[in-house]
Amino acid sequence: MQDIKSKGEARLMKGNEALAEAAIRAGIDAYFGYPITPQSEILEYLTAEMPHRGGKVLQAESEVASINMIYGAAGAGARVMTSSSSPGISLMQEGISYIAAAELPCLIVNVNRGGPGLGTIQPAQGDYFQAVKGGGHGDYHLIVLAPASVQEMADFVFDAFKLAEKYRNPVMILADGALGQMMERVVLPEEGSLPKSTPEWATTGKVNRARNIITSLHLQSEKMEEINLHLQEKYKRIEEEIRFELIGSENPDVLLVAYGLSARICQKTLELADQKNINAALLRPITLYPFPYKAVAKASADAQFILVVEMNAGQMIEDVKLSVNGKLPVYHKGRMGGVIPSPDEILSEIESILQKQNAAV
Repeated sequence: MQDIKSKGEARLMKGNEALAEAAIRAGIDAYFGYPITPQSEILEYLTAEMPHRGGKVLQAESEVASINMIYGAAGAGARVMTSSSSPGISLMQEGISYIAAAELPCLIVNVNRGGPGLGTIQPAQGDYFQAVKGGGHGDYHLIVLAPASVQEMADFVFDAFKLAEKYRNPVMILADGALGQMMERVVLPEEGSLPKSTPEWATTGKVNRARNIITSLHLQSEKMEEINLHLQEKYKRIEEEIRFELIGSENPDVLLVAYGLSARICQKTLELADQKNINAALLRPITLYPFPYKAVAKASADAQFILVVEMNAGQMIEDVKLSVNGKLPVYHKGRMGGVIPSPDEILSEIESILQKQNAAV
């Protein structure tokens, strides 16, 4: 058997397992979680691998328990992560708000399933609002990364911890059931290549220093406002981390905007559109928060319209509309309940809109 720790080795791995292996290589001290499809392989993989590779794994009694364990371990300076899927992430929202207010770095992985409710275990993108608008209470934000391949499922783990620790802020990787379950070639990061140290603010025990106090409770209104203003200033700095990918024409007539699995499907749509002499491009947001508003506006400057493709009823479309501020039409193509749109469906939607626009001229 080949050594899974070897540097630069190309392997065929499932998305969930590639993410879990990358987390070990990123030097996580502990993982706390609870099984739920379609992300259970993350917990299963870490349970098998971490005990003999220097980390701790604990299957908590619930998602509520696991996110509060993350709160405690992160407060002690540990590099920690949890993972779940849609309804499980909903249960974590109170704890996520606490962690954001306490400014603790950690990684939260959401492998989306169809909803609302218990829904289906099939892939969806219905958790966009929850992820980028702050699904819990209060004025806070997560940094949200949206992978579109198994390679990015692994790479974004390292990116997530770098961002979390740079800004003392929780980071979410927002994937979906298809990315979690599909198998692709992946080259894994080198184990131990992400530097790690115990931060000065960590609650490691008071020895020859002042007490470190980590809390999200501030009973005085003025103090709570001061904390909020500090957080808002931090979120402005986080806007420097905007990431996106522009694929296709630099001056398209039609701009597609999609993330994650939907973006991969749209890449095939670009090929089909080119065969029909439709000048199209795709803008793929990689950071969903912060959102690339200026990039969308610039890429669509000469476009006739924007088509937002999502596996939901229309969520990211609101941020796309804010990007262009009514300067051109923004349409939506969505499938829900775990149904994945096809490249041909998206092309048909483009052709239908073009036909209506030409008829109106």
